[in-house]
Amino acid sequence: MSASWFLESVSAHGSRIVYNVARLPFGIGRDPDNDLVVAAASLSRHHAVLTEDLSGRLRLTDLDSLNGTSVNRQRVDGSCLLEENDIVHFGGVEFRLGLRAVALPRFDQSRTMLAPADSTLSELFVTNEDEFHQLLAGHGISGAAQAIADAGDGTIVAYEFLGRAYHPQLPVAPLPLFKIARNLNLEAELSQAFRNFALTVMAPRLDGFTLFANVHPKETFSADFLAALRQTRLQLPRLDLVIEVHESAVTDAKELVELAASLRDIGVRFAYDDFGAGQARLNELGEAPAHFVKFDIGLVRNIHRASERKRRVVGDLVKLVLDLGSVPLAEGIECAESAATCHAMGFRLIQGFHVGRPIAADDLPPASGRADS
Repeated sequence: MSASWFLESVSAHGSRIVYNVARLPFGIGRDPDNDLVVAAASLSRHHAVLTEDLSGRLRLTDLDSLNGTSVNRQRVDGSCLLEENDIVHFGGVEFRLGLRAVALPRFDQSRTMLAPADSTLSELFVTNEDEFHQLLAGHGISGAAQAIADAGDGTIVAYEFLGRAYHPQLPVAPLPLFKIARNLNLEAELSQAFRNFALTVMAPRLDGFTLFANVHPKETFSADFLAALRQTRLQLPRLDLVIEVHESAVTDAKELVELAASLRDIGVRFAYDDFGAGQARLNELGEAPAHFVKFDIGLVRNIHRASERKRRVVGDLVKLVLDLGSVPLAEGIECAESAATCHAMGFRLIQGFHVGRPIAADDLPPASGRADS
């Protein structure tokens, strides 16, 4: 079985209207360049967008719309992950999110293939599967590093590793690569391959900085992941490593408490990623305070132009994070005005194009040659 998302609305006559989410990203708004054009005064020109999350789920991001976006009648400040049958309001227009199962072709005893009724191309096999396995083995894998700066004086204090590929038959960016990995059930292996490259090739070139590395939701609580971190600590004892725990992985406070204890024993700090998306996981954060809390990009994008209500919401969350003893970090900061607003709100760290664009691995300075001891 495969599946496809759709948005369903009810017409003035009571009939159901279905809008297929045919591709991602999927924009919603009044302007004709949106994927779903809604000619309603309560919608902004570019109101919201649906994207694929790293975990494979659907993520809804409000684009700083005038009248807001709500999921199950709860206002979205930034972005959140969606579930089947969620009720979504764009301004005053209501939709239900649906998931349609699509039957794949089957074979009968006479070996006659039953083709789908429509002409849609099926996806029974993964294109470039061999090349993807080559990538996991280290052929064509690469990365980039994006700077993280002190929100007060702009000094660069850390870098985040970002996975990349330069294999000629594969995508470069991580999201389409993880889509291939998901079709092969190899998300954890791809995540580990990216980390291996970052820690063996890139980390020596960034000696002296705190380094942030991502972990895929599927591997976050696995024994193999923790074993790999222990091996990293033995090989790089001076490395100041921060593991970013993805928001979609955290569903149980007890599990997060146990993970925090394991990371502490290994000597690795952790960051809570995409904070402010969905329910913000306040209970989990209170039970196991992270060393760093990275605020969802949708929550802080263009914060200098946000409404007073939104700035108050973000400011209250920043204060909460500080009260828990964590360091709040704002992602997606693209201009000096947003950086200044974040600093005034109490953010300690900022990340985004204003600080610096990602630097390809080949463009990083050469390693100092000093061995860890």
